[in-house]
Amino acid sequence: MGPLIPNDIIPFEWSSIIAIIIGLCFGFILEASGFSSSRKLAGVFYGYDFAVLKVFFTAAIVSLIGLLYMDYLGHIDISMLYIHPTYLWGAIIGGAIMGIGFIAGGFCPGTSLSAVAIGKIDAIINVFGIMVGVFIFSELYPLFEPIYNGYFYGNITLEDSLGINPYWFVFILTIVAIIMFAVTDMIRKRVKKVFY
Repeated sequence: MGPLIPNDIIPFEWSSIIAIIIGLCFGFILEASGFSSSRKLAGVFYGYDFAVLKVFFTAAIVSLIGLLYMDYLGHIDISMLYIHPTYLWGAIIGGAIMGIGFIAGGFCPGTSLSAVAIGKIDAIINVFGIMVGVFIFSELYPLFEPIYNGYFYGNITLEDSLGINPYWFVFILTIVAIIMFAVTDMIRKRVKKVFY
């Protein structure tokens, strides 16, 4: 069993409709949670609001635990899941650019689109900036290609790199998350509150 579409449990023709429904639900939840505010994401970097970090880190860990548990029960086959290939310097440089964009604009791509949907001008400018960046990258791709396709490490995971059992990895990551949540709470209590 699972993944549902590759195993013909759900017809392939439904994939776009399901993607749209999931996207709309995700955007609605982002807006309902207040994540369409640029101050919410900026708060992670300035130390006054760690809700985004906690929510997305918790979602990642819960998903990881759920996948391993479903694999253990035989409901899914983890080996069928796609692992994005690692291009080391492309990931490092791209991550740095994205991080600077997060701080400067106060949005990630998902939250910016959620904010555009409710008409926030700063989000519209942010999305325009993303489009300009995509255009520049596509036009100068021959210049960036050696970095983009270079330093290929294959379809590796962190647990492969560390040579650790997946179950121990999830356990250690969960402990790290709990410690990180406690530390961020201490930081938040020391930083001046921002009301928005």
